[in-house]
Amino acid sequence: MSYVDGFICAVPMANKKKYMEHAKISAEAFKDHGALKIVENWGDDVPDGELTSFPLAVKCQDNEVIVFSWVVWPSKEARNKGWQGLMEDERMAPENNAMPFDGKRLIYGGFETMLES
Repeated sequence: MSYVDGFICAVPMANKKKYMEHAKISAEAFKDHGALKIVENWGDDVPDGELTSFPLAVKCQDNEVIVFSWVVWPSKEARNKGWQGLMEDERMAPENNAMPFDGKRLIYGGFETMLES
């Protein structure tokens, strides 16, 4: 089964174009290091919650939008090897591909696929 890295962040609305530029460069690098698929989603209907929600989790501000992204890898082993390569890839260096959002509020994790339908 595949392995998935998931990401949630709050991106300033004014940075949508910059985010897409960042995402395109990153997607190319991820694929070059073994990722099968990269999906980027700009929040359209992401409600605030009372106890928990995407906006609460990343402390989304009024001028920001939730972005939900994931990367599909063939396996966890391929993902671990891919991340090693990404850390050395100059396209991913902050001076070459700066994140157009507050990286301190980025939530991410790796997930073992249980069901694909």
